[in-house]
Amino acid sequence: MKYFRDIEQLDFLSNAEKAELKPVTEQFDFCCNEYYLSLIDPDDPDDPIRRIIIPAPSELDEWGRLDPSDEESYRIMPGLEHKYNSTVLMLVSSVCEGICRYCFRKRLFVDSQEDYLRDRRAAMEYIEQHPEITNVLLTGGDPFVLSPAKLEDILRDLSAIEHIRIIRIGTKVPAFNPYRITREPALPEMIKKYSTERKKIYVMTHFVHPRELTDEAVRAVDMLQKAGAIVANQMPLIKDVNSDPEVLAELLANLSFIGAVPYYIFQCRPALGNRGFTVPIEQGYEIIEQAKSLVSGLAKRVRYVMSHSTGKIEIVGKTEDCVYLKYHRAANDLESGRFLALASNPNAYWLDDYAEMMEDYPIDLPYRSYGPE
Repeated sequence: MKYFRDIEQLDFLSNAEKAELKPVTEQFDFCCNEYYLSLIDPDDPDDPIRRIIIPAPSELDEWGRLDPSDEESYRIMPGLEHKYNSTVLMLVSSVCEGICRYCFRKRLFVDSQEDYLRDRRAAMEYIEQHPEITNVLLTGGDPFVLSPAKLEDILRDLSAIEHIRIIRIGTKVPAFNPYRITREPALPEMIKKYSTERKKIYVMTHFVHPRELTDEAVRAVDMLQKAGAIVANQMPLIKDVNSDPEVLAELLANLSFIGAVPYYIFQCRPALGNRGFTVPIEQGYEIIEQAKSLVSGLAKRVRYVMSHSTGKIEIVGKTEDCVYLKYHRAANDLESGRFLALASNPNAYWLDDYAEMMEDYPIDLPYRSYGPE
């Protein structure tokens, strides 16, 4: 597979476009492969796949920050985060098959030293010492970019810990490079080895547009399922990619057809450079509800959530005057399920944009209090 890390290599971009995008790539890395680039219509400047992977001038807008969900506050050691009581997150890779322009972990491609897991043994010792942990989420970067041997080392160690019952692998490889699965039997074989009757491996795919569901991508998903993985899909709502209700409905339906359960639609995090990809929360709710009205029950199980520093917040409803939120999972378990009724703010992109109303809903956190920087 051929990879591209310099926009000068992209023949479908004009010299003027390359000159315009050079300052963007100087600040935020670019990476893609020939398979994913082949999905782009080079004659359409608004092509959604292009928007996902090709740099855009809007990334230089002054908006957002590198760690919008304050993940560093929950860092136990580099590459290991413990935010929710029963779940730990392991950033096992700082590499992806491609770099999504809306990525909320851009800091990994700026300086991964504080985020990338380097001491696997210490991480396993921490997990062993905390029997309340039943779920481990492997992410990064992309775990499926690791060599099969390195990934198996991690799966073997986690599987040996009695209280670990679920291993989740967050990956965009089935969308970015499904050949890594369909042409490398080591990955499906590894899933088959470690996804057992009592301890399941969940593969959390990252399809964001219907055109990513190519025949090869669907074949990759099918191979993972036949190997014993439970496949679920999570994605952000991205302006001009999947923010059209009919496009989103098509994606949700097609995911349900192949058994990749629509799990979460995330509010795009206010990461540095992400302003041009975000949709206001209340508009996002309307888009998602319209899309869900066009699909059957199995395709509409998806939840619209925001990964805020205080917890995972579900956007559950709105009226003309109010928006209704619920802590799907709070950093402090005692706050989980808490319901918030906030005055409508059509320009709100994040919970912090309801700051004045939030004064009536103080959240008791286990680590520290949060607020806009």
